[in-house]
Amino acid sequence: MRVPGMSQPFLLAPIAEYAPGPPCAQVRLAVLGARGVGKSAMIVRFLTKRFIGDYEPNTGNLYSRLVHLEGDHIAVQIQDTPGCVQVQEDCVQVLDSLSRCVKWAEGFLLVYSITDYSSYQSVQPLYQHIRKVHPDARTPIIIVGNKADLLHARQVQAKEGLQLANELGSLFLEISTSDDSQGVCDVFQYLCKEVSKLQHAASMDRRRLSIIPRPKSPNMQDLKRRFKQALSSKVK
Repeated sequence: MRVPGMSQPFLLAPIAEYAPGPPCAQVRLAVLGARGVGKSAMIVRFLTKRFIGDYEPNTGNLYSRLVHLEGDHIAVQIQDTPGCVQVQEDCVQVLDSLSRCVKWAEGFLLVYSITDYSSYQSVQPLYQHIRKVHPDARTPIIIVGNKADLLHARQVQAKEGLQLANELGSLFLEISTSDDSQGVCDVFQYLCKEVSKLQHAASMDRRRLSIIPRPKSPNMQDLKRRFKQALSSKVK
């Protein structure tokens, strides 16, 4: 299927959704970051293995795909988001429209461009916003430095990305969406695995809570003591 030209209103429309079928595991992911960091390109690279360099500004598109992960079929839903942060005079504002997306998703990619320092600055407030909505520290968040092929235009050093990730307790990776299809796939697949692990843990917790405690068996020592007391009272 041919990708439509830039005159088309929805560039990612050709990505087919998964067909209805037997129930399978579902994973909900969100890709967040400042405008122009390559979020849409990453999603297309993962879903179609193709790289498209130019996109019209998107208003937030949701895409579904059935993918193979370690022998299992997983229905992956990925929320693409517009530039959802504003950095002005050292003040970072997270737009209100982000909240519903954050509540919906189970795993997150926080993307910045190594060629845009302001996009790097937006990562921490995005992370903090996610943690307010998902206080469980197990919710997987991966920080991604994109456009690693543009070394001549680098504004953010790899050690800065790694330091931030260490401070926030997240995984950090630098990738080139244009040059490294496998790297992009690895990022999404790892996030899917982490979400699946969290879902499994939550399912086990619910099962434990749903088990009705068995009544305690009578304490034989206590019964003997009461029996002796009853006998002694009769004797008296």
